[in-house]
Order: sequence, then structure tokens, then C-alpha cells
Amino acid sequence: MIARITGTIKQIGENYLLIDVNGLTYEVFLPLTVMERLNSTVKEGLQVSLVTYHYYQTDPSRSIPVLIGFTNNIEKEFFESFITVSGIGPKAALKALNKPISEIARAIDEANIEFLKSLPGIGTQRAKEIIAKLQNKVAKFGLLKDSQTASIEKVSRDSQEEALAVLLQLGYKKHEAIQMIARVLEHTKKELKSTEELLNEVYKQKRIER
Repeated sequence: MIARITGTIKQIGENYLLIDVNGLTYEVFLPLTVMERLNSTVKEGLQVSLVTYHYYQTDPSRSIPVLIGFTNNIEKEFFESFITVSGIGPKAALKALNKPISEIARAIDEANIEFLKSLPGIGTQRAKEIIAKLQNKVAKFGLLKDSQTASIEKVSRDSQEEALAVLLQLGYKKHEAIQMIARVLEHTKKELKSTEELLNEVYKQKRIER
């Protein structure tokens, strides 16, 4: 399975990117909420790195491999939770996620049927099924700062994930660790070149809060 793709953007479509990886060009579809956040930073000829969900779309005569891209593992994790709802497959979820994931997660936790019905392809009954399946299971996704336009990374995704793993080992709960890292990325104006530098900023922030 293809879990991540890194390469040069060859073409930007309405809901997909064509990415060249050492001479092989991959078509990667993106939910509208992810595409909108990337629009100000992705350009043809630039490098991009995406976490991917890889599945096979089947019909009676063929099976087609499909890649769906996300800017981080948290977005992908929400997508994977969303498709556990009966009747929502990857294709339907790709279409439905046209609003910030944080807003969708809050709507699920608050049982906001009207908001969920505003998502493409989601009717009243499906909205009720989403709430029944996912309510009280998606609270952490409400912390995502995905309503803002994506900006140039102040630290690599790998460093963010490594820092998160370290904070979990130190005894912090996952939602606490995510918040701590997010606050650093929101307030720092400098580029952080390593996991160590990111954790140093988290430590400084904790000292200030005390």
C-alpha cells in the first residue's frame, strides 16, 4: 500500500494533483477542504509531500487503484473514521468532506444534523447514522486548525509526528500534545529545523503558561 507520496507537482486539477515521482506520475485526489488549504501554496513544479489513503475502486469489469491525499495523519485518521459509517465509502467521503474537518467533528459531537446534511451526498438518515457511529469518538479532530489556509511549514511533518510521539511517551494525553504543538506552530515566527527544536519551543511555552 502507498502510505505517503513525495514528488513534483505536474498538474493541479479541481480536486486532484498529478505528482511526478522519479518519472512515474500519480493522480492523487484530495477532499475539497484539503485542496482549499493547499491552493495558496501548491504550484506546478514545486515539491509536495502528502499522506495517502490507498484503496481499489471496483466495478464488474475492473479494479482501479485510487490515492486520496492529506496534509497530515490526523486528517487521514478522520477520513478513516468517517468511512466506518455504513454506506459511506472512500468515494463518498472524498466528496462529502468539503468543509473543515474540525467543523465536521464538532457537528458530529453536537449532533448537528442540519450541518451534516449540508455536506454533499449526506441526507437526514445518513447524518443520523454518522452521529450514532462517531459521536464522542471524534472530539480530538475538533482541535485541528484546518479552517485556516495552509502556510509554508515551520517544521516538517515528520518532526511534528516525532514530537507528538515523544510527548505521548512523557505522559501527555494525545489531545493535550496536539494542542501544545499547534500553539507553538501558531505563535512561532521562525523555522524549526528539527524535532528537538520543536520540543524546546513546547517546553518554553509550558514555562510561560506556568
